[in-house]
Amino acid sequence: MIERVAAAVGEGLFAGMVGTAAMTASSALEAKLRDREGSTAPLDAAAKVLGFQPIGETEKARLSTMVHWAYGTLWGAPRGVLAVAGIAAPVATLVHLGAVWGGEVTMLPRLGVAPPITEMAPTEVAIDVWHHLVYATATALALSYLNRPTSTALPHG
Repeated sequence: MIERVAAAVGEGLFAGMVGTAAMTASSALEAKLRDREGSTAPLDAAAKVLGFQPIGETEKARLSTMVHWAYGTLWGAPRGVLAVAGIAAPVATLVHLGAVWGGEVTMLPRLGVAPPITEMAPTEVAIDVWHHLVYATATALALSYLNRPTSTALPHG
C-alpha cells in the first residue's frame, strides 16, 4: 500500500506540473488580452513567509516564476493521493479545486498580499476561479492519462 501512495504522490506531482503549465498559459493569455501585469501575490506571500526580499526586477520575476511552479506542482501531490484513495475523479477534482483556490483566498489576505475575496470585483473573482479550474482540470486529465489502462497485447489484424 505504501508503494501505491508513494507512486500516487509522484504521479500527482507530475500532474500538478502539467496543471501549472495550463494555468500559466491561461493566465498569460488573459493578462495579454486584458493588458495587465502578472500577479506578484505568490512571490509576496513566499517572501513574507520565508523572510526574504528579492532585489531587482529580474530576481523578482525569476523568483515569482519559481514560486508559482513549485506551488502548483506541489499541490498535485494531494490530488494524486485523492486518486489512489478511490475517490471518483470528478469529486476528487472538485475537492482539489476547492482546496487550492480556498487556500489561496484564505492565505493571501491573511498574509496581507491580496485583498479578501469580499473586496474583489466579481469579474476578478470569476477570472481567478477560471484559472484555478483550468489548473484542476489539467491536473486531473494528466492523472487520468498516467492511470489509463494499457495493453501489452499486440494489435490484431
